[in-house]
Amino acid sequence: MTTAGIRIEDLADPILSEMQKTVIDAVGRMSITLTEDAVLTAAQSQTGLSDFGRDDFRERLQVWLLALDEDAELGPVGRIGAFNDCVRYAANRLRFEDWMRRHPEIDDEAVESPIIIVGLPRSGTTHLLNLIASDDRLRSLPYWESLEPFPNPDDEASPDGLDPRLVRCRDRSTQQDTLMPLLRNMHHMTAEHVHEEIEVQALDFSSYQLEWIARVPRWRDYYLSHDQRPHYVYLERVLKALQWMRGPKRWILKSPQHLEQLGPLMNTFPDATVAFTHRDPVAVITSAITMLAYGSRLGRTRVDPAGVAEYWIDRIERLLRSCVKDRDLVPQDQGIDVLFHEFMADDLAMVERIYDLAGFPMTGAARSAFEQYLLDNPRGKHGRILYDLEADFGINPDELRGRFAFYFDRFAIRAE
Repeated sequence: MTTAGIRIEDLADPILSEMQKTVIDAVGRMSITLTEDAVLTAAQSQTGLSDFGRDDFRERLQVWLLALDEDAELGPVGRIGAFNDCVRYAANRLRFEDWMRRHPEIDDEAVESPIIIVGLPRSGTTHLLNLIASDDRLRSLPYWESLEPFPNPDDEASPDGLDPRLVRCRDRSTQQDTLMPLLRNMHHMTAEHVHEEIEVQALDFSSYQLEWIARVPRWRDYYLSHDQRPHYVYLERVLKALQWMRGPKRWILKSPQHLEQLGPLMNTFPDATVAFTHRDPVAVITSAITMLAYGSRLGRTRVDPAGVAEYWIDRIERLLRSCVKDRDLVPQDQGIDVLFHEFMADDLAMVERIYDLAGFPMTGAARSAFEQYLLDNPRGKHGRILYDLEADFGINPDELRGRFAFYFDRFAIRAE
């Protein structure tokens, strides 16, 4: 690593480490069956539970699995990872339904006046989320809890008293850092890192989450053609259960998916304060597709930078066109546009503006927490990746930027 930054020289033709080769070889000898029965049977065996709640999720799971099976270049590591994710979501759904059956008073909870960050991945959403979440007056969703939101009653605390879910997540993060060391330079996820609610939306098997895992146009088209309001209501019920288990009760949330679901979002959380992050889409795309292409070396049989770029340029355009079309669904006194260059110039001033809009008082303790977070998490903490859209993907940045003129026309974004 140098202070000048890190170039991924083998993006299109990766040079695998011995550990990566060993993992791919070992997983390649496993049998992976992507069927509804295999997923649900595994989840039931894992939890000892059988009530999944409403059965309508089964059709979505079937489409989800069919789309995965149609991804011919999803390798053994990618397939078993996707299968394990499906089992985890189904097991979490079983535990959630069991929790609600045993504690029906949870439905009397209310998710009131959440602060919700909405913006493209790589547009400052993660930094803004984790910065605001350092204010302990707000309820947030740490990564470890998002993966396993409801405890396993058979778990025992570790010798040092840590939640077993946290321990498992730490182990998982350590393994990922070892296998894919440059991911933390692009999007570092520690167990305690605050995550987005997309993970708990997956309990209802209806979100754009799967698109980050595999090439699944069948699922994308199915998801976009269905009204997502029932699934946002399901998300709200999960949040009620989580805040009933552990407060505080005012949430800080975040998801890029909300860009194309502002109707369902505001229908479910009508008193939300929404902070929209806006950044040059070319910078967002360059960062996102580099990260996805780098991740392909382990999970896919072939790295296809051109295919990654084609899919995600289209996908990000869809997200932004939806945002431009529906931005006014958020009332003026409940929405704020967070321009990336302004946020990077003075993060704390932007947080103050969001708090003012949300009617949430700034305190000395909160300001101290923000300052400590910034001190502990300087930009480029793990080294800076040098991105090159033209060299790595054969795309001219200026020509690509022209495709997003509609977005620049709507918001005062600076080209990077």
